[in-house]
Amino acid sequence: MDEINSAVAEELVSFLNDVPTPFHAVHEAKRLLKAAGYEQISERSDWHLTKGGKYFFTRNHSTIIAFAIGKLYEPGNGFMIVGAHTDSPCPKLKPVSKVNKAGFLEVGVQTYGGGLWHTWFDRDLTVAGRVMLKRGNGESDSFSHELVRIGRPILRIPTLAIHLDRTVNEGFKFNTQTHLAPILATAVKDEFNKLTGAKTENLSIEENASKTSAKSPSNAHHNLLLQLLAEELKCEPEEICDFELQLCDTQPSLIGGAFKEFIFSGRLDNLCMSFCSLKALIDSSKDDSLEHEKGVRMVALFDHEEVGSDSAQGAGSPAMFDALKRITLSVGNSTSEVNVNRAIQCSFLVSADMAHCVHPNYPEKHEDNHQPTMHKGLVIKHNANQRYATNAVTAFIFRHIATKHKLPVQDFVVRNDMACGSTIGPILASGVGIRTVDVGAPQLSMHSIREMCGVDDVSYSYQHFRAFFQEFTQIDVKLTVDC
Repeated sequence: MDEINSAVAEELVSFLNDVPTPFHAVHEAKRLLKAAGYEQISERSDWHLTKGGKYFFTRNHSTIIAFAIGKLYEPGNGFMIVGAHTDSPCPKLKPVSKVNKAGFLEVGVQTYGGGLWHTWFDRDLTVAGRVMLKRGNGESDSFSHELVRIGRPILRIPTLAIHLDRTVNEGFKFNTQTHLAPILATAVKDEFNKLTGAKTENLSIEENASKTSAKSPSNAHHNLLLQLLAEELKCEPEEICDFELQLCDTQPSLIGGAFKEFIFSGRLDNLCMSFCSLKALIDSSKDDSLEHEKGVRMVALFDHEEVGSDSAQGAGSPAMFDALKRITLSVGNSTSEVNVNRAIQCSFLVSADMAHCVHPNYPEKHEDNHQPTMHKGLVIKHNANQRYATNAVTAFIFRHIATKHKLPVQDFVVRNDMACGSTIGPILASGVGIRTVDVGAPQLSMHSIREMCGVDDVSYSYQHFRAFFQEFTQIDVKLTVDC
């Protein structure tokens, strides 16, 4: 295995193991950007941007937009953008998750996105996400958003024994409402825990009542779960005001295969593209790389793609357009909206979302002439019905970059008799009016709790995005067509 390819893949694996949720992904992205000299700014404040400056901002702690301004930038010049998403299908805890059934404590979950839910059965699971905490006492109270992940397996969704369902191998059918609830503990152990370790046993009736008011999380969630979260956060259970938690696998991401050629992990869709684009932006803005740049290099990582992107922090929001507008109007003290419109028409978006590798056991599911395979580079996605935003010009530009750097590239079209998924590409192309190409690295087991992709394709993706940032401006001026 090539050492360069291996190094990028190992960085991705380390990233994946640190980011079980979109909140963690954005937190780690912030850390990497700050280490590379990027400055955090806020949408709530005025922006004072300079040519050659590197900045980022977040929305909801689950979407992040980072950008590096070329030193030769002038208002109206274009933006080179790679867009991806931070979310993946998963079960998320319900606002009231406390479930007691047949002597077991279960946790109520709702399905997020279009997951392969059968893959979540018989896995060693935990929870991760963000918690709203009340810190301090009385007038000095403050409320904070804090990340949490319980590192050990605490949950499991067991399958029914084959002896009780002899037809299960003919088709595993289950109800996501009644059969997907994970087990947290047995009721008898929970009662014993209360008798031997409850912190409220010496409180008065009135004090206990105040801690379990109608709005208290202890009425909505098992006290045991709150105790586990409090231990992780080093706080008291009653300091937990609310949370957004999701189930996640405890098995770590890793490099595998006979030749160490695969990455086995959850959330490759789409943290793989998120990481590759982020690393490409950081590495393309080092040292004096912005000296001769006339445009703005940007990465936009959105939440909620898996459920349609229609949220304040999704690609359907004006987050990216707002950023383009504020940068155009802030640098050089430009006041002309004409510059904003011109900048959009001079810009280019790479919508990066993982692609479908041909499955060796189901090759008939792919169109005969469009069967992407691993180790052959990024896949350019096409769809006549605009489920992808690629056209001949945008595909040519992306392919031209690949040819110049001797990077492999592939094409994908879905079969005419099958439905086609979509990406943030058409959403941003139609909402902002920006030239767009849809691409992605090929993978198997998409939307499973455990996915796989090729090590080589991770490196190819990173190299392709980095070359795009560095060279698009020069390529665009050579185009004699109105894109």
